[in-house]
Amino acid sequence: MTATREPGGPSIAVLGVGGVGGYLGGRLAAAGCDVQFLARGEALAALRRSGLRVTGGEHDWSVPQVRTSGDPKDIGEVDFVLLCVKTPQLPAAVDALFPMLGEDTAVVTLQNGVEAPAQVAAAIGRDRVLPGTVRIVATTAGPGEIRHMGPPGALGFAEWDGSASPRVKRLREALRNASVAAPEPSDIWADLWAKFLLVVPIGSLGAACGATVGELRSRAGTRKILIAGMREMYETGVALGIALPDDAVDAATARMDLQPPDVTSSLQRDILEGRPSELEAWTGAAVRLAGRAGLAAPVHDMLYELLALSVSRAARTA
Repeated sequence: MTATREPGGPSIAVLGVGGVGGYLGGRLAAAGCDVQFLARGEALAALRRSGLRVTGGEHDWSVPQVRTSGDPKDIGEVDFVLLCVKTPQLPAAVDALFPMLGEDTAVVTLQNGVEAPAQVAAAIGRDRVLPGTVRIVATTAGPGEIRHMGPPGALGFAEWDGSASPRVKRLREALRNASVAAPEPSDIWADLWAKFLLVVPIGSLGAACGATVGELRSRAGTRKILIAGMREMYETGVALGIALPDDAVDAATARMDLQPPDVTSSLQRDILEGRPSELEAWTGAAVRLAGRAGLAAPVHDMLYELLALSVSRAARTA
């Protein structure tokens, strides 16, 4: 899949060439956008050698030649940065942003959880941050290769106040031209929390049990735990002033039931394989935020302690 670079289109840097960054950046590059990937190590070498390949969907596709660098100074100022790293890599990624920030550069935060926009804004300013939420099931199959499962990816984002500024509309147009859905959220913070209350109970219980989403939702007992966890997070969000709809838990349960049965979460895979995980940004955040709201979160309290113990034990034996 190749395309001529679109004249006058936005310049976009992608930080994090994992499942999300590889898929989104690959789609944009294939559509002719001016895309540069910041990568290091084996990923950088693979992208330079053979480009980017995406497999596992209805049609495998590739971008044989992509622009990439290991140094953000070589990329320089861009119109948009897609910040696609996981939360353990977020501090280093924020440090790498500064050479790419021009006067009007916007940074789209795509981390799971609800705390990353504020963390990034604390470093670069709220006016530069576009809070975003991505819906895609994609993982890294190897350096320069992404495995995509399920429906096409979708990226929703807005200004901090939820508005659709000219720069928001410009990036949405680029994504849609690249066959990436760009929904227009009426409340970006409610969307972030709606995803949060879906993925965290599934990811946390899946990591604790070593089970797929199909296994978790098909047993009456584990399904009850999942829904109780979603309810905890719904009540926390509402208490913190998030305008979640009354049917948010029912909607999350319905989305869970539509997932491919063999799907596991990135949290589960990272903990199982001994990699840095998003435990603090997922389960830990559910506990912290409930405490901030003056609420109890017994499901997530238990899951956090189980998973923290597992992570601690693995670190001691590494």
